[in-house]
Amino acid sequence: METIRIVVVDDHPLFRQGVVDTISLEPDFIVIGEATSGEEALDLIRNLSPDIAIVDVNLPGINGQQVTQHVVNEKLPTRIMLLTAYDDSEQKLHAMKVGAAAYCVKDVQPETLAENVRQVIKGKFVIGDEVLDTEELETWLEPESEADHSFYSELGDPYEPLSKREMEVLAQLTKGMSNKEIANELGISHQTVKNHVTSILRKLGVEDRTQATLYALKRGWVRLQDDDKEIQ
Repeated sequence: METIRIVVVDDHPLFRQGVVDTISLEPDFIVIGEATSGEEALDLIRNLSPDIAIVDVNLPGINGQQVTQHVVNEKLPTRIMLLTAYDDSEQKLHAMKVGAAAYCVKDVQPETLAENVRQVIKGKFVIGDEVLDTEELETWLEPESEADHSFYSELGDPYEPLSKREMEVLAQLTKGMSNKEIANELGISHQTVKNHVTSILRKLGVEDRTQATLYALKRGWVRLQDDDKEIQ
């Protein structure tokens, strides 16, 4: 029996341990490393060359989508399975287009997660409850109508479509900070913050700060709380 070598990446210790425990129940699975951030994940993948990396989408630093992009661009042999708290059709599409081998929600049953690993190691692709081969994935990715073509063309960058400063402002918005508080935090003028907020709403195609926050959280661009205040 050939051993499947796996790394698990999630910054929530309790959830990460649950994944490790699930994987460890399989006699031919072995967890060879754990990471809590995208940067740590890339270091592990580059140094250990695992067969599979099970990666949370919403990570501190670079997110799971970006980790996938780096692995694919560097032609590393590891196949990436993304886990997310959000069953979001747009992000499923982004994940598979960028090269993920699987996109699974975090409420997946332990036995299903193990089976998904086995499918991925065989070269299959897993999207929720679907298991596809390469040809079927290509068909899945093909737009079926003019409306779909328009949607595909409007997807943009799945990682960070905003400027560095706009991402900083957006991160403060997720904390519920006012424009004045953001200005003090970032050392910029109140008007500059207002300009950035307006630009953020326009670029994301949302109507208000709450929608911008939800949009960013679902895509793993920002985190709801500082790392030392996270709720497990």
